[in-house]
Amino acid sequence: MTIVRSLLLFVLAALAEIGGAWLIWQGWRENRGWWWIAAGVAALGAYGFVATLQPDAHFGRILAAYGGVFVAGSLAWAMVVDKFRPDRWDVIGAAICLAGVAVIMYAPRAGH
Repeated sequence: MTIVRSLLLFVLAALAEIGGAWLIWQGWRENRGWWWIAAGVAALGAYGFVATLQPDAHFGRILAAYGGVFVAGSLAWAMVVDKFRPDRWDVIGAAICLAGVAVIMYAPRAGH
């Protein structure tokens, strides 16, 4: 159950961070206005709190693992929202990142 909870928190964190960055991008680069930017800032703040809910107590480990989730999540976001089509190298790179997440977060450790 702890791994499932952790994975769900990573997905929620990805939605908050990637969505927040996208909202800021839309507000600034696409001239949609300050409300989009404010919503993005709020979403990015929510991401910071979601990360604290991970069961592991080590900030560096959580953030390092989230980096891999961010890579894969960004490509998934781009596919759904921006109709981006990743090539095989994008997919291979994202898979490598997710394998790294699995090792960092869920490998057996002495004393755990």
